[in-house]
Amino acid sequence: MRWSNLFLPTRKEVPKEAESASHKLMLRASLIKPLSSGVYIYLPLGWRVLTKIQEILRREMNRIGAQELLMPALTPSSIWKETGRWEEYGDLMFRLIDRKNIEMALAPTHEEIITTILRDDIKSYRSLPQIWYQIQIKYRDEMRPRGAVLRARTFIMKDSYSFDRDRKGLGKSFSLHEDAYKRIFSSCGLKTSVVSAAIDIMGGSESKEFMFVCPSGEDQIVICPNCGKTSNIDAASPLSSKVNFKDSKIERVHTPVPGTVDEISRFLEVAPHLLMKSLLYIKDDNPIWTVIRGDYEIDEEKLKREFGEIRIASSEEVLELVGVSVGYVSPIDSKYPVYADLSIKGAKGLISGANEEDYHFKGINPERDMIIKKYINIREYKEGDLCPECEEPLKWSNAIELGHIFKLGTKYSKLMGAFYLDENGEEKPIVMGSYGIGVERIMAAAIEQYHDNKGIIWPKQIAPYHLLLINLNISDSKGVALSEDLYRLLNKDYEVLYDDRDERAGHKFNDADLIGIPLQIIIGSKGLEKGIVEIKYRKTGEIEETTPEKTKDVIDKLWETL
Repeated sequence: MRWSNLFLPTRKEVPKEAESASHKLMLRASLIKPLSSGVYIYLPLGWRVLTKIQEILRREMNRIGAQELLMPALTPSSIWKETGRWEEYGDLMFRLIDRKNIEMALAPTHEEIITTILRDDIKSYRSLPQIWYQIQIKYRDEMRPRGAVLRARTFIMKDSYSFDRDRKGLGKSFSLHEDAYKRIFSSCGLKTSVVSAAIDIMGGSESKEFMFVCPSGEDQIVICPNCGKTSNIDAASPLSSKVNFKDSKIERVHTPVPGTVDEISRFLEVAPHLLMKSLLYIKDDNPIWTVIRGDYEIDEEKLKREFGEIRIASSEEVLELVGVSVGYVSPIDSKYPVYADLSIKGAKGLISGANEEDYHFKGINPERDMIIKKYINIREYKEGDLCPECEEPLKWSNAIELGHIFKLGTKYSKLMGAFYLDENGEEKPIVMGSYGIGVERIMAAAIEQYHDNKGIIWPKQIAPYHLLLINLNISDSKGVALSEDLYRLLNKDYEVLYDDRDERAGHKFNDADLIGIPLQIIIGSKGLEKGIVEIKYRKTGEIEETTPEKTKDVIDKLWETL
């Protein structure tokens, strides 16, 4: 490709809202162009990168025996209602009504759609196992799109689905995908961590995420530097930080201050971890208590995963249901069920409301003084929490989620009636798995991992072109002739971008470093006078000099070392 024919409007400045390195460089190098909030056009250079990534995805999916298909993005509401996800997705799902007044949705994922194929056409154990995949645009109405392609409203996903006779078969399909994903990310030049993850709206029994550790990542992972245990923060189960508790008798004390943790701990001269937050929630119009240590906060997302739709009671509701204002309540002697965060387990000598204005109880032993229905993991974690395996302090890191794999089990097959007959003629639900990779996220992660202050440094596996041939002086007939000869020769074995523009040398060099093609072949008048062609290694900036005749041989050797 000749640069003079390529649409590649590089730019020096980027919009102020671009914060991460990948966002800035994708805009400056014209890989993408914003159309509206969270919606991007993939320009020729960016699309070449995405095409390379998709080739790797197809290669590894085909390697595990997966079959490619393509499902529609436009889907009827009826299939989503079969599983309840029409309601569960809420505002995240793009919805519309067609001219026949039928509710439709732009699919954010395709479990329901793929299951309709199963229930119609897979009837016998002889047809199992199966793995099907597609590479397709998804749609999610994100409230706050950010990070360019990292949190967009339209995005390309490789989603695959496995169908097995039993859970043993699912385990094999799950392992095949886990290994394939490791090869995919390695082939793209990326270092990833495989972490335990929460199940969320997908359902199922187990899930893992493939995380790329990066300061600009919007996800967080928890890492134990001692034993290596790693998980997504939503699925982590750290132990509470170690504190000393002393058992004592329960007593009522006067606390004539606002009933917040800070005010009560100051007034009673105790540390916040000795307080017990007592919070009243409403689930299906029924009150329930949650209790948590005073130095922790409740994670609302974890609470929703535990209970589904739930809301905190208003001040008026608390006063009506408990008979006292929010700062002085506790579940002691309450008729409502109590769910305790794990931080409460084993705690003694705690302080919480006495269900009377301006009074608190001291010396609470939750296991002695309350009827706890269940211990649950609902707290936000913080530095100082301990690894559940070795009890050493954990570390937090920001990360980008590149892939996610789920053991769905029989959730969708049972809800939608996808059954098969086994060897004995017994009807059984098909056991499913779901596996996704964000294609554009791989591109963004590669830029985050491989860039410097001049621009992108593409790993050769997904570089838009292999070589950049730069003619510094298009008015020099000898330079033009040599450039044309090398362009024809190198194009036989490599993907070459030939910079034949009538631009200053400095402008060409800046653009070359910005777009990050691995090797630059530089032809200039001064070099030609000495019979020299320069080959620049973009990653290090090192330059190797050679003769025009040996240029191809030198490039062949350098390419093998990349």
